[in-house]
Amino acid sequence: MSARWNAVLEASAPIRVGSVQRAVGLSVDVVGLECAVGDVLRIAHATSARAASFPADSVVATDPTAHTLVEVVAVDQGVARCMPLTGTAGLSQGDAVLHTGGPLLVPSGPGLLGRVLDGLGRPIDGKGPLTRVTYMPLMNEVPHPLTRARISRPLATSVRVLDTLITLGRGQRMGLFAGSGVGKSTLLSMIARGTDAAVSVVALVGERGREVREFIDDDLGPEGLARSVVVVATSDQPALVRVRSAFVATAIASQFRSSGTDSVLMMDSLTRVAMAQREIGLSVGEPPATRGYPPSTFAILAQLLEQAGNGEHGSVTGIYTVLVDGDDHNEPVADAARSILDGHVVLDRSLAVKGHFPAVDALASISRVASKVLGDDYRHAALQLRRFMAARAEVQDLLDVGAYVQGVNPEADAAIALHSEISAFLRQSVTQVTGFDEAWVTARQIVASLENHTHKDNVDSGGISV
Repeated sequence: MSARWNAVLEASAPIRVGSVQRAVGLSVDVVGLECAVGDVLRIAHATSARAASFPADSVVATDPTAHTLVEVVAVDQGVARCMPLTGTAGLSQGDAVLHTGGPLLVPSGPGLLGRVLDGLGRPIDGKGPLTRVTYMPLMNEVPHPLTRARISRPLATSVRVLDTLITLGRGQRMGLFAGSGVGKSTLLSMIARGTDAAVSVVALVGERGREVREFIDDDLGPEGLARSVVVVATSDQPALVRVRSAFVATAIASQFRSSGTDSVLMMDSLTRVAMAQREIGLSVGEPPATRGYPPSTFAILAQLLEQAGNGEHGSVTGIYTVLVDGDDHNEPVADAARSILDGHVVLDRSLAVKGHFPAVDALASISRVASKVLGDDYRHAALQLRRFMAARAEVQDLLDVGAYVQGVNPEADAAIALHSEISAFLRQSVTQVTGFDEAWVTARQIVASLENHTHKDNVDSGGISV
């Protein structure tokens, strides 16, 4: 009886309605509601009389044509400063505002596989409503550092240069650093199709609208989409939606990890998340710091990246593209990301213009966990191949002007003689998938040929090398 009575009391309780005090730029000020940072509010357009017709349910059932969703980003003396999550057309001073009951909720569960969601976790693929999912808060707790399993197993990507020279581990966080148009998104699609992780979660943050369909249909393909979840927030979306889309994708991947699944989280791009956060921070009055980025930008990068990694059982391997401004790899976002990530892959524009794809500069790239996930023989082969490639790179200027003299450096001589084999190994077409073991067999064969060539040169010179 008491349960029914409590339900009657709850249903008959008055609904507190706030109002829009001001809407300037990217911010909306709301008064008359008790709310906390992160809460989602719903604004009815035109008149406060419409507030009574609001369904006071969760954010998921929103009709974006009749209402505007906003999220509280700051509170000050009874005023809640909000940022829009949906379009603000028709918003005016005095519009009625209702509390949705809490923060943004995102879906999780096996029913997400093969689906395409918007930045708030709502389906946009025309396949109907989500089924076999549960809803959870957007912000999950970061796994405790002492309960995280150690990174001890490699993650196969089916990209030869990554699997051998820059080996990834399950639970690692890796950055793909490059300027615009060098092939970051294409490399990401190769990993999505070829990875041996059970689930792929792809976040397209601030992407061009025309490229979303191309990525899903051409790069990912039906087979890749079947075991993936794609979260999309195009460049025309509000800044807060672009930031939230990154956290939505991370929360979905984290939920798969909680169920003991090995998942891969691929985000394109981390830089656009930082740029969106810059818009938000400056709009709410934060002071600009390095290159106009407010302090919250770098704090949110750490908060986002630390959610990836190993849990007690499952794992989230994070792969994030970082768009370096003007090909400057020391610009603020790239520098901050590199300090948090567990390794970086550098894509070189000079390789891309030569038609060398993926345009990975293997000598400038590093995986900080490669030594922990590879056996001694694998590590030796990778180090030897890197050593020979570095020897050739040291004499590249002499080769360009025709001043190099053979016999001075046997390792460089071997790398020059087998340059076509090494280059063919490092190049790979977009549709080609190479198994982890197959890639290592080829790498070992190349290393054996290089060592044999060096040994032959030493014998021919009487065992003396200058």
